[in-house]
Amino acid sequence: MAASGEPGRQWQEEMAAVVVVGSCMTDLVSLTSRLPKTGETIHGHKFFIGFGGKGANQCVQAARLGAKASMVCKVGKDSFGNNYVENLKQNAISTEFTYQTEDAATGTASIIVNKEGQNIIVIVAGANLLLNSEDLREAASTISRARVVICQLEVTPATSLEALTMAHSSGVKTLFNPAPATADLDPRFYALSDVLCCNESEAEILTGLAVGSPADAGKAALVLVGRGCQVVIITLGAEGCVMLSQSEPVPKYIPTEKVKAVDTTDIDCLQLKIIHMPQ
Repeated sequence: MAASGEPGRQWQEEMAAVVVVGSCMTDLVSLTSRLPKTGETIHGHKFFIGFGGKGANQCVQAARLGAKASMVCKVGKDSFGNNYVENLKQNAISTEFTYQTEDAATGTASIIVNKEGQNIIVIVAGANLLLNSEDLREAASTISRARVVICQLEVTPATSLEALTMAHSSGVKTLFNPAPATADLDPRFYALSDVLCCNESEAEILTGLAVGSPADAGKAALVLVGRGCQVVIITLGAEGCVMLSQSEPVPKYIPTEKVKAVDTTDIDCLQLKIIHMPQ
């Protein structure tokens, strides 16, 4: 989740290197000893409200890694939305294209996390689904001059597709996180993705192949590269990830250091490796 940063960091008026077109979610988090069964009420031991959404998480991580970042998004004209705009500013992110609307509430995610760090999540996209072509046109100059544009599927697919098309036509590197995944994803997403990054369950939905091991992930990555992606990264949680590219068509398994999970809510840090790709 994108927690608010230290005050005092002000956005400098210069072009953003990283532009994220995507979602802002207010996270309503309950910590419990275990996840409830269907129809069951259990006691939790802690509750907090945080800042989340796949798009905003990626943007905050980019800013904290030192990149000039801009968020193209839509929140409600409500207390959650007001707080979110302030949070982005506190993280030194440009909010020039952070729109507020009275037509829907700020998106929310209700999250339950157990003591092992496993979670269940229900999202209500709200204002995120109202981000549209007109909003993108206003941000066109910033999108076309970025080093990388990042998109996901927590806004409407049409909006993400249009943003990727704008970036691609301007020679801007594109990174697409197809989450939440859908089996009938428009094939144009693949051709427009310099980097496509998904987890194992998303890879299964996209390809129809079971992904239970690095070898399985390699097979799924081959399918996705075959659809036009330049680079595919399939994350495997504690097992690391598998990477495949058009230029290196042999899947590469990258293990990760074993750690104790505190909260497996996805902060999408891996995608930020695109920032360091050569022009």
